Amino acid sequence: MTPLPLHSDAVRAFLGSARFASALATTSVALGVFAFATHSMIGWPGLIGILATLSFLCGLSLWARKELIQWIGVVPISLLVFVGWATASIFWSQYQWVTLGGLAYLLGFTVIGLYVALVRDTIQIIRAFGDVLRFTFVLSLGLEVLSGLLIDSPLPFLSIVGNLASGGPISGVSGTRNDLGLLAVIGGISFVIEWRTQAVRRGVAVGSMALATLVLFFTGSPIAWGTAFVAMAATAVLYGVRRLRPERRQFWQLTVLVVAALLAGLAWILRGSVVVALNAGGELDYRLRLWAEMWDLVPLHPLEGWGWIGQWNSDVPPYVQFGVGSGRPSTSAVNAFLDVWFQLGVIGLAAFVGLIGLAFVRSWLLASRQRSVIYTWPAIVLAALITASLAESSILIEFGWFTFVVCCVKASQKLSWRQAFERPLEQEPLE
Repeated sequence: MTPLPLHSDAVRAFLGSARFASALATTSVALGVFAFATHSMIGWPGLIGILATLSFLCGLSLWARKELIQWIGVVPISLLVFVGWATASIFWSQYQWVTLGGLAYLLGFTVIGLYVALVRDTIQIIRAFGDVLRFTFVLSLGLEVLSGLLIDSPLPFLSIVGNLASGGPISGVSGTRNDLGLLAVIGGISFVIEWRTQAVRRGVAVGSMALATLVLFFTGSPIAWGTAFVAMAATAVLYGVRRLRPERRQFWQLTVLVVAALLAGLAWILRGSVVVALNAGGELDYRLRLWAEMWDLVPLHPLEGWGWIGQWNSDVPPYVQFGVGSGRPSTSAVNAFLDVWFQLGVIGLAAFVGLIGLAFVRSWLLASRQRSVIYTWPAIVLAALITASLAESSILIEFGWFTFVVCCVKASQKLSWRQAFERPLEQEPLE
């Protein structure tokens, strides 16, 4: 009879193996991408059961790898502050049981995001995202072809209307065209990095980029197109900055910051024209009415907020009253910053802005100073997520939050804000 310690060593070796970590990482990305589809097909109990099981397996794998991981400073303090404040909101929440469920959901995706960031290299993470998103786009287009061309009938359990024959918009397995568009943008970023690093064959990389572009086109999402524009602009700026000598890099970094601030100011001055241009189909009218309804309730709990909920529950006050006049139920504030303000108050908003700001600055400095192109992925993905968060709240839940945690932790692993400006990471310009 084999002694128990041998069994324990074998189990630990399995849990700590690279193949098991790769499978967990890919599964984690897939769960984030297919969270809506999973919930639609098997309900909340099934989705939460999968998330809980995956989180447990990630915990076991971390335990098996505990000697290989540098635990000091493993989680950014800014991330702990935000999650901690959201957790504390259960004490003053107006809907404590719903807050408890929302926190468990948030923590579940936080755990799997931390796991992926800790046990996988950046290029391995990019490959996991690339593999999952390639499958997602093929499946989404396949379902849209089935619905819009073959059976000419909606697939209501996936919120697929079947508009492909008329050129879109399509939503695929994501539930909304904006979410699918964001996936297309992040997929495009991942596919470009795969191509640049030769992580996949050239034909696969080019075909994947074409696939992401096709999906983005058929979503017909102005938000996704705006996000794609910002991602391309960030890529172009990084391309130039990375080729500067260290002594000139700081000056041009500050120049880029000033130009970005001026463009933001110009957009604010011309906001009237922007509003008119973006108000296609009355979409902006709906958003403005929703924000006005929320704004009326913000002063009731200005500092601490109403309590964390994550994705809105239309059966719980005060969310039950939002969007009633438009006949369109609201699942979020369609603006991540306003969503956080409403749920966690001014203190939570400050923590969220600080979290996003630190994560982006760290990732940008890392991308501009490290030689390998793989370090540009977190910075460009964060630029896309932050841009999308101005018109959607997807960064707060499921795939958006999972991806944000991955990028945030990867940037923090390589570069702390106290060391960022002390010395350059590169002594020579990139070739």
